[in-house]
Amino acid sequence: MTDLELRLRTDIQRSGYYPDLVADALSTALGGETLTSYLVHHEATFDHDELRRHVTVLALTPTRLIVGHTDEHGAEEGNPTPFATASTEAVRLERVDSVVVTRVVSEPARHQPGGAASEVVLTIGWGAVNRIELEPASCGDPQCEADHGYTGTASNDDLSVRVSAVADGADVVTQALAFAASLSQATASRLG
Repeated sequence: MTDLELRLRTDIQRSGYYPDLVADALSTALGGETLTSYLVHHEATFDHDELRRHVTVLALTPTRLIVGHTDEHGAEEGNPTPFATASTEAVRLERVDSVVVTRVVSEPARHQPGGAASEVVLTIGWGAVNRIELEPASCGDPQCEADHGYTGTASNDDLSVRVSAVADGADVVTQALAFAASLSQATASRLG
C-alpha cells in the first residue's frame, strides 16, 4: 500500500462513517489502479426528525475519476433493520468536461497567492446530469404582449461538493483545493 493510499484509508477512518464499507467500495472501483489524489467529505443531513450521514470519496487515477457515495438509511416498512448503501461511479478522464472551483476567502484584500480559503465548492461535470433553466423570453418593450418563447441556460453539474473550514476543518479545504488542482491538470493533459 502506498503512502497516499494509507493517508486515504486514515481519512476514511477519521470520518468515522462505516470506514470498512467505504474503503471496500472504493477498492472495488479502483480495480488495482494507482491512486494519484483524493478527497474525503463527510456530511450530516437531516431527514424529517432523523440525522442521516453521507460520505463522498473522490479518487483520481491516471485514467479515471472515481466518485463514491455511502449513505445511511433508517429502518423502513418491510425492512426493520437500518442499512447503508455504498455506490461508486468510474468516469474516464476524457469524459470530464468541466471542473469548477469556487473559493470563499475572508479579507480578500489581504489574500496572498496560495493563501487559505474559508470555503471551497468543487463542481465536476461529465455529462451524466444536465440541467436546463428556462424562463419566458421578452423583447424589452414593457407594453409588448407577444409570446417570445423561452430563453435559458443549459449546464452540466454531475457532482458538487462543498467544504468549509468551520464545518470540515482547514485541512479538508486544503485537500479539496489540491484534489481540484490534480483533476484540472489530469483533464487538461487529456486534451493535448
